[in-house]
Formats: sequence, C-alpha cells, structure tokens
Amino acid sequence: MRRVPILSGSRIVQVPLGDDDMILTPPAPPTQVVDVAAAVRDALRFPLDGPPLPDVVPRAGRVTVVVEPPALPLPGAQLDPRPLALATVLGELSALGVTGDRQTILVAGGLARKLPRRDLERLLPPPQARDFHGRVLVHDAADPGLRDIDLGGGTGAGIHSAIVDAELVLVVSSAETVLHGGPAALVAACDADTIRKSAATDSLLQAAGSGAWQLALGVERALAAHVPLHGLSLVLDHPRLAGRFRGYPHDQQSFDHVARSPLRRIYSMLPASLRRGLLRDLQRTIAATGAFAGTPSVAHAESLLRTVELRGVALGEPLDVLVVGSPWIGPHVPRELLNPITSSAIALGLVLRMWRDAFPVKDGGTLILVHALTRSFAHGTQGPYRRLFDALASGSDVAESESGSAGDARALEAYRAGRSCHPLLPYADWAGCRPALSRLSAVVVAESRDAVAARALGFVPSHSVSSALEMAHGLAGGRARVGVLPTPPYAPLLVGT
Repeated sequence: MRRVPILSGSRIVQVPLGDDDMILTPPAPPTQVVDVAAAVRDALRFPLDGPPLPDVVPRAGRVTVVVEPPALPLPGAQLDPRPLALATVLGELSALGVTGDRQTILVAGGLARKLPRRDLERLLPPPQARDFHGRVLVHDAADPGLRDIDLGGGTGAGIHSAIVDAELVLVVSSAETVLHGGPAALVAACDADTIRKSAATDSLLQAAGSGAWQLALGVERALAAHVPLHGLSLVLDHPRLAGRFRGYPHDQQSFDHVARSPLRRIYSMLPASLRRGLLRDLQRTIAATGAFAGTPSVAHAESLLRTVELRGVALGEPLDVLVVGSPWIGPHVPRELLNPITSSAIALGLVLRMWRDAFPVKDGGTLILVHALTRSFAHGTQGPYRRLFDALASGSDVAESESGSAGDARALEAYRAGRSCHPLLPYADWAGCRPALSRLSAVVVAESRDAVAARALGFVPSHSVSSALEMAHGLAGGRARVGVLPTPPYAPLLVGT
C-alpha cells in the first residue's frame, strides 16, 4: 500500500492508497517559455482579432488598464511574469504617445478586500513601480459613483467611472477560469450585485452554457459601444517549487522523497505559525508560455484553452472518491488564513469546478476534504464570513442572511475602508460550492478537529484520512475508485480524455 503525503493546511498528512488508486499530479513544467516582454509586444502588434494596439491608441488620450489581483493560480509565486507584462504594456502606451500622467491602472478586485499599499506596489516590477506617474485606483464595488451601463434585456450594471471616461480600455490578465481574466475582469469592476450574479457556474473552464461567461460578454458588449476595448491575456504554467523539492508535485517520485524525509517529522513538530512561514517562503516560480491580444473575450478564450491543455490531467472517467488536500492560505488576495467557508470554497468551488467535458466525480460520489476545518475567523477582516457561518449553523435562511448582509452599513463601511471583504463575498464563495454539493452524496472532512463546524456546513467529520476512506468505500457499496489531488497547484481535470 502506498502512502501519499499531502497538505492539510500547514500540516503534512499521509493518505493510504491502493494500487488502482490515482494520484492526480499536474504535468511537468514546460520545456519552452517565452520572453514575456517580447511576447507581449508581439501580441499587441498582431492581435487575434481587431486592429493592433498602435491603431487604437488615442494620441495624448486617457487609457485605463484593468488588472486583477493575482489570486490564481494558488498558492502564487515570488517570481511571476504578470508584473513584467503590465510594465511592458505601460511602456508600449508611453511609446505610442500616452504619457504616464494619462495612464490609469484600475485594480478590479471584485468583492475581495481592497489591496493594501504593499500589494499594490507588487503589481509592477520595482523599477517600473518607482517610475510610474499615473493613477492607481482600487475598485470599490459599493461606490455610489459607479456609472450605469445597459446590458440589454432590461438589465443594467454599475461600473467604475475610470472605464467609462477613458478613451481606451485595456484589460491585462492571465487566463485562469471563466471567472478570472479577460471580460471577467470587467465584471470585477462592476457593482456588487453584478459581481455576485457571476458566482454560480458549473465549470470554471467551459464557456458554453455558463451564465457567468454570458454576463461577462454582456458587459464587454455594453462597454464596446462607448469606448474601444483591447485585451492581453497570458498563458501561465502552474507555480513550481525551486530547490530541493523542485520535483513536487509533478514528479511522483517526489512523494516518496517527502514521505521518507526526516525533515517531515521535524516540520510536523513546529508551531503552526512557523510551518506557515516556511511554506510561504518556499521559492516558487510561474512561467509564461504565451501571450494573446485582441478583444478581451477572444484573447482570453484562446489563452484559457492553451492553459488548460498545458496544466490539465487526463481522467478517463469520473471517480467514485476524490481526496483533496488544503492549502495554508485562502483563495483571495490579500491572502488570509482559511476559515470553514473559504476551505469549502477551495475544495468545492475551485477544485471541483476545474473540469472540462464532465464532472470529475460520479453522481452520488464522495469528496474527502483533508483539513482541520475549525471555527477560526480572522478578527475584523473575516466578519462577513462569521455571519454566514452562524446562519448555516443555526439553520437560518441563507438568502435572508445575504439580504441582511448586503444592507449592513457597518460591514459596507469596513469594506470601503479596506478593513474587510465585501459582505456579499462569503455568499458568492458559498454559491460556488453548490454545483458540486448538488452532485455529491457526502463531503467527509478528514483530520477534522471541530465536528460542530463540519456539521454546520452539512459535512461529515472524520478524525483521520483512513477512517474517511473507509466511510467513502462504504458509501460506494464496495471498493471505490479513488483519486488524490495532493496539494495546490490544483490541476484541471480533463474528464473522458
């Protein structure tokens, strides 16, 4: 029997697997990467559709560059090509006559807590950050000054004024999901209700039939009627470890190395804060393998297709049981510790929606979430999550709780001041879990240290991974087919390939 080490927050636990069980590891790093600056310049000059950037840039005009916080891919990396891509775009605009004082960077963070200054400074490489003389604005989804746009069909949305007032809007993003990058970045610069509508979608990798993608296209069309739009989308690889553990997790031999390492036992004895610090400081890199420009939706769709092919794991048929390890940080930027809702959002709302062609677990199958799942909420910044958790624990109506949170003046004030996320973000995270919950028979929390928290969310607590697997085999009526996603980065699952 094999024992596979996976992360449970900042702890390392071992999963016993049979010979027929699968470890769903991401592919090895690409052998060819691109010169990011050169690839960006070429993409802007030779877009997939529409005119090249030099033909649409207004001479001495105002240009708004829309970017998103680098929340995905988890867990991020110290060496990331996105700052250089943004710097290259700004340099191209300057070369085309748009001086720095006519450039605006709009950080479209959706409903997440506003980026503090130290994170804003990391949007550009240090030399370019020092030399930038334009405006850096952080979107406020509760700003009463948002400008109205008509989405057609009697619906509308509010969007940041820096987009409507610009003479060119340029979206610079990476292709992560249909909810992250491309036209979704424009949705993330809209009002809170519009952003909230985009939360629930079955697959994060398939645009066909996705209400979130249709909403993003509607926002893109509405804006294109008033201001020229252009987009640049990067194809990024997974975050990769450097140094001694550079083969983890794409090399399956690396699991044996970690499992046998005496350092693992020493690491497990450390306090949680030290373990998290060591994980945070592990050297990670992200490589870019391509860049595409054009209409934001067209550039994003092409980049997303290539990203999925680059990172994806082929899965011949759906599994009976999927075991998912947990990261030590949350899914949003600025990074925070996990709470029960964000832990669920990663496993159910991210991992179990990163599929193409078919859901990765059979209908009535089981998800095993490996995490302590304790009732731990960061003071102040995660107050809205506490409110949703209390509603779930008490059996209150979630829709009623959401309505009350949306109108909570104190919570909105804390969000606008940057002290907390928007009060609707926890409900958007939980809505992203519902497509997976509707297909699964059970979610078992292995390594559970708070049975009350697990049951409050409708999950089944289990003290160990072994007991959770026994429970899953019982639910399957015999020996279940098990797959393990050991730790972030989480690979897209190409089911039926």
